[in-house]
Amino acid sequence: MTNYRRNRVPGGTFFFTVVIAERNLDLLVRQIDHLKAALLDERQRTPFFNLGLVVLPDHLHAVWRLPEGETDYSNRWRRIKAGFSRALPAGERVSASRAAKGERGIWQRRFWEHTVRDEEDLQRHLDYLHFNPVKHGLVSRVADWPHSTFHEYVRRGVYTPDWGGGSALNEDFGE
Repeated sequence: MTNYRRNRVPGGTFFFTVVIAERNLDLLVRQIDHLKAALLDERQRTPFFNLGLVVLPDHLHAVWRLPEGETDYSNRWRRIKAGFSRALPAGERVSASRAAKGERGIWQRRFWEHTVRDEEDLQRHLDYLHFNPVKHGLVSRVADWPHSTFHEYVRRGVYTPDWGGGSALNEDFGE
């Protein structure tokens, strides 16, 4: 098995992008309850602090902080992806290499992670995560996307309900 170079920071904070194999499907939002259940199951099994999450049709972004001394986010993601996959009926397209290994074809095998360096980096990634549905043209206002921790941040007073609706912010995110 390939040994990927991952940054192992005990108790670190990480930004993740996790993607399904068929980018043209809306599987994650269509099966959101199964995804929520897989995330909750894993948080109960091996706790982590979910600082931010947005689920889009074909990918998700998350910001996690691991408990003090812990470094293993890869196995957490492996179990979340497996739990979600087990909840769905088989029938997706499976490549020959995956079939030979007995794998499903729901998720891309890997995920992307970034180690959050400081509070400014954290805020930048939370802003990116919450603005992502607008960036992808799914909604015109961040508040209109239901599958996001944005709404919790509004309740806590971190964001205003109209955050992400102005053209100046769109320019900040490369739009």
